[in-house]
Amino acid sequence: MSSLSDNGTGASETVVAVTVSPTVIAEIEPPRKGRKPKSKPYFGAVQEEAVRCYLTATTYDQKNKIYNEYLRHPLSKMVESIIRRYKLYRNGMDYETIHTDTLSFLITKCDKFKPEKNKKAYSYFGTICKNYLMGSIMKDTKERNRKISYEDISSSLENDEERNSYEMFNDEFDVTGLIKKLILEIKTFMSENKITENEKKVGLSLIDVFENFEEIFVAGKGNKFNKNIILYELREMTGLTTKEIRMSLKRYKSIYFTIAPIFRNL
Repeated sequence: MSSLSDNGTGASETVVAVTVSPTVIAEIEPPRKGRKPKSKPYFGAVQEEAVRCYLTATTYDQKNKIYNEYLRHPLSKMVESIIRRYKLYRNGMDYETIHTDTLSFLITKCDKFKPEKNKKAYSYFGTICKNYLMGSIMKDTKERNRKISYEDISSSLENDEERNSYEMFNDEFDVTGLIKKLILEIKTFMSENKITENEKKVGLSLIDVFENFEEIFVAGKGNKFNKNIILYELREMTGLTTKEIRMSLKRYKSIYFTIAPIFRNL
C-alpha cells in the first residue's frame, strides 16, 4: 500500500507502508516479564505480509523499498540456511558466488507465488531454492564427469538417466490435462478408500507437488524429470523415509498408469 506526502520542499514523495495485522503485532510485542524471551523467526508473519505487499506493489520504487526494508535480509538468511543445512555446495564455486546466484534466481521467481492459494511464502521460496541448487549440482556433476572421460562414461550416464528419471510425456502429451486429472483422481481415491496414515501424508503431498509442478519439477534431458528431486520433496513434506514413501506410493502409481495412456493417445 502506498500514499503521497509532502517532504517539506513542495515536492511529493511516495511512501510505502506495510499493513501489519493483529496477529503479526503479537509476534513483535516484547515478551512478558518472568518468561524467557523467544527468538523471533527470521521469516515470520511480518515477512509473509511483506511478500504480499511486494506482489501487489505497482511501481519499482514501492517494490524496491519493501524488499530492502523487509525481505532482503530474511531471503538472504533463507538461502544461507538451505546451503549450509543441506550442504548444497557446487564444485568450483565459492560460497558467496553460490549464495548470490541462488538468491538472484529466487528473485526472478518471486512473482509466481500465489498468496490466494493460502500457501506460505517461506515454504514456496525454500522449495525453489532447494530445487535450483540440487538441479544445478546434478547438472554440474554430469558436465564434470563428461569432461573427465566422455568415452568411458557416456553409456553409463545414459543408463543412469533411464534408471533415475520418469519419461512423463512426449511432445504431443497433454501434461497439464494429466496433472489436473491426477489431482482429481487422487482426491477421489483418498475420500472413497480406507488408507493408512502414511498413504494420507503421501497423497496430500502428491497433490501439493502436482499443483506446483512447474516450480517443483526440474526437467532433465528431453521430457524426463529426476526422481531424486521428487522423492526429496516428498520426504520434506511428509517426514517419512524413502522406504515408507515408496510403499505408500504403490496405490497412487496405479492411478497414474490407468489414466496416463488416455492422455498419451490424445
